[in-house]
Amino acid sequence: MKENRSGFFTVFSEINFGFKIRNLGYLPRWLILLLDLFIVLTSGIISFFLLKGIKLEFIPKPFIVYGLTFYLIVNLFFFWIYRTYSGIIRHSSYIDAIKLFFSQFSTFVVLLLVNFFLLLLDKNKLYLTTGLFINAVLSFSLLFFYRIVVKQVFEKYISVPNGVKKKKAIIYGSDANAIAVANALNSENPGRFKLIGFIDKNNLNTSKRILNLPIYKITKSIPVLLRYIHAEALIIADKSLSKEEKSIIVDECIDYGFKVYTIPVITDWDDQKEISKNIKSFEIQDLLERKPIVLDTKLISSILNNQVVLVTGAAGSIGSEIVRQVLGFKPKKIILLDQAETPLNSLSLEVFTSNDSIEIANVIADIKNKELLEIIFKRYKPDVVFHAAAYKHVPMMEENPAQAIFTNVMGTKNVADLSQKYHVDTFVMISTDKAVNPSSVMGASKRIAEMYVQSKHFKHKKLKSERYTKFITTRFGNVLGSNGSVVPLFTKQIQEGGPVTITHPEIIRYFMTIPEACQLVLEACSMGKGGEIYIFDMGKPVKIIDLAKKMIRLAGFVPDKDINIKIVGLRPGEKLYEELLNDSAKNLATHHEKITVAEEVCDDFEIISHAIDELIATSKTANNDKIVSIMKQIVPEFKSLNSVFQTLDIEVKDIFTYKNE
Repeated sequence: MKENRSGFFTVFSEINFGFKIRNLGYLPRWLILLLDLFIVLTSGIISFFLLKGIKLEFIPKPFIVYGLTFYLIVNLFFFWIYRTYSGIIRHSSYIDAIKLFFSQFSTFVVLLLVNFFLLLLDKNKLYLTTGLFINAVLSFSLLFFYRIVVKQVFEKYISVPNGVKKKKAIIYGSDANAIAVANALNSENPGRFKLIGFIDKNNLNTSKRILNLPIYKITKSIPVLLRYIHAEALIIADKSLSKEEKSIIVDECIDYGFKVYTIPVITDWDDQKEISKNIKSFEIQDLLERKPIVLDTKLISSILNNQVVLVTGAAGSIGSEIVRQVLGFKPKKIILLDQAETPLNSLSLEVFTSNDSIEIANVIADIKNKELLEIIFKRYKPDVVFHAAAYKHVPMMEENPAQAIFTNVMGTKNVADLSQKYHVDTFVMISTDKAVNPSSVMGASKRIAEMYVQSKHFKHKKLKSERYTKFITTRFGNVLGSNGSVVPLFTKQIQEGGPVTITHPEIIRYFMTIPEACQLVLEACSMGKGGEIYIFDMGKPVKIIDLAKKMIRLAGFVPDKDINIKIVGLRPGEKLYEELLNDSAKNLATHHEKITVAEEVCDDFEIISHAIDELIATSKTANNDKIVSIMKQIVPEFKSLNSVFQTLDIEVKDIFTYKNE
């Protein structure tokens, strides 16, 4: 019978029908077996003298040696059958109680049968029937009682290392999920928490107890309750709580200095080590995530299934997540292209381990190198291209505008041109909200790339005789945890003891999680007809200084007391707030509530292409002012902020007016 540790029949799954006496000599729990035999022997002696006190004989005097020996042999046999000695005593559970019950019940039945057969042979009974029942109850009680005593002594006096103090915690929730978490924490070694109760948010079971712990009701607020019962931490295990409710609870608790922990919904109720391992402190990602995104998996699958997919910038935070999600739709082959060797190698090892059925090609290449890119396109002939390669750090690109042009503009142009040349079905460009009314070189370079991709689509769409590629752009804001974003920066600064640096007290940003952003990229890829600029719903804007304070509190510190917050001033090209739509653009709804289409004015491809060629040629001269001046002509709404290029905004004509004069 297959072993099943999650239910009642575990008792029978460990029955050993291949009895060999020599096996007992190698059992690691032989001391427990001897102790159990001593317990049942003691129980038999107690039963004997109890019955003797009321003038009854448990075993007739002439047969005491034979009766006692047979009694011990039968007990030994059923201890071995049910393996009662194999469990670790300090982790005894109801399963051990069931094993002990059946071993003693089986012994009782066998000894009764012995009496029955002796009576059939006209012999006297070997055991008094009442004595057998009393002995069975007493043996079971003593066997399980000493296990409970050992378990309690170990947990209270031995399991906690010297000098380690358990944190008093209360569990938010009273359902099966919460009970599983409590059991996992009670069995954890070394233990981190001393559980002092549960919270029932509906205040329905407050007169009852769970695991002999009280269930509290919320009368005022959770921090008030925690202070009243002298708890130090709250563990949220209620799976019915919404993100908003969790966020409110966490905000209240951290404001009053209480630690808050969370755990995913439990599915494997018996894997207690896994449960306790997953209990973690709340992180900022847990509070900023929104409702799960519902994807049209059937439509996405029709685009990606059994297709050759190329991802540029595959080793980056966005590119690597796109790779992971694309793999779920079973493409024929996926080409991972990046110029960073070590991150690409790490990603390759990860995806190979989890998806050995899909062919993976690793390509180290720079999108600025068109000749090498053409070899790649000619060799692999991709059907879908996700273009995530880009330079994205605003201050760095302010200092190096030529590199922004080479990678963000020329690199995009190379990939787009080759996608059209080699008949790629769908090209998806990953853009940014910084391309909207840009105030930086980086944002303007991404806007120029958007303009090229969009105008290229409409140009080739007009050539009805020629097969054209669907060029799609996706535009979204900051993603949590991406390389260079504020969340990992703040985390590092907090770990180092501060200060946490903020550029401006009023700066705000939109945030998404990386998986959420990439899910919407795939959805946009499947719904796009070509030429669209898709905008993602970024939720509510977050004030960066509030984000920093919340992260400091989540780490268990007090802002501006334990960890200082330092205002360092806006960086070159940085805005106080980002936008997702140009002033002149319209926003159109789609069938997906989190995705809209920006109806941007799209200029003629020939003019844009000529202007970009001039921009690339100028970038090779490394004259920063001239490069940025041409960028401002191509993107008239590009107004530099906190930058040396602000002087170039005076009386700059856009390139299209210039060309028409």
